[in-house]
Amino acid sequence: MSKQKQAQLRKSVAPFATSDTKVSVIQILNSFLPFFLLWFLAYQSLSVSFWLSLPFSIAAAGFVVRIFIIFHDCTHMSFFKSGKANRVLGTISGIITHFAFEKWKRDHAIHHATSSNLDKRGTGDVWVMTVDEYTEASFWGKLAYRLYRNPFIMFGLGPLYLFLLSNRFNRKGAKRKERLNTYLINVSIVVIYAILIGAIGWQALLLIQLPILFVAGSLGIWLFYVQHQFEDSYFENEEKWDYVKAAVDGSSYYKLPKVLQWLTGNIGFHHVHHLSPRVPNYQLEKAHESTPPLQNATTITLKTSLQSIRFRLYDEASRSFVSFKEYKAMQKQERLNIKIKMSGAKFQEE
Repeated sequence: MSKQKQAQLRKSVAPFATSDTKVSVIQILNSFLPFFLLWFLAYQSLSVSFWLSLPFSIAAAGFVVRIFIIFHDCTHMSFFKSGKANRVLGTISGIITHFAFEKWKRDHAIHHATSSNLDKRGTGDVWVMTVDEYTEASFWGKLAYRLYRNPFIMFGLGPLYLFLLSNRFNRKGAKRKERLNTYLINVSIVVIYAILIGAIGWQALLLIQLPILFVAGSLGIWLFYVQHQFEDSYFENEEKWDYVKAAVDGSSYYKLPKVLQWLTGNIGFHHVHHLSPRVPNYQLEKAHESTPPLQNATTITLKTSLQSIRFRLYDEASRSFVSFKEYKAMQKQERLNIKIKMSGAKFQEE
């Protein structure tokens, strides 16, 4: 895509990078209120049976994901026109989702500025190793990467790591504003939990809140993972890296059923979001439908997205993801080629 076409593409999306206060308020109402109602129903059902309560907790987890999308828009200052309103709502939604607003705002901005850049990985994104990096890694480096990419650890222990550790502590060198925001959210969570324990008991709180956080966390990690980890995803070194190509070719269009699309705040239109982060979630579909070139983005569905589970390493030679099994076959073939080459050289010498 030429620079002229890239400029035109960004210009085509620009009109959608505006917030609508009425729509934003409606989205707050249809996201926060159902969450609190489902939480209450989960508690009421708990007096009958945990198994009767669990479906309400799982449904509430879906609304936590939706609230996180609002939080996400606030970090981009796109949910409201007012920066202060975005920060206030972002902090409130950060308390519910257990994410530190200012900290995540910074990390996510870096993610957008470096997404698909092989020379600038490590902040706000999923750990990706290239085939060459993995080959040269130590035993412990390979083991750490294999554990990290294991689905049971990534989607099972990952949410616990995010909620209990990563989101609770400030990074080294964090500015005062960022540190204070993290402290505010942490203290608010502790106070709310203390009030709930006093009101309903720690056992009830655990049986309701733990499933909510676990399911919401797993779904959130999955959405973030699958929208950048598809077979022919774009990756490039710094000197050749291009922002627009990283957005359109390095982010997928996750085509979800309408109910799930609504619950996940249209985040499936991830290519649009990466092209223009200031487009609020309720404008993403309109931007996609109104801009034909964006409709050529890699489209994945619920069924095809499951294939991304096996993608482990990025192969710069083929410009695609490969599984550990495919990597093993590649290494075996490479050793065989070397052996054949050495045998041929030895034969010529004789």
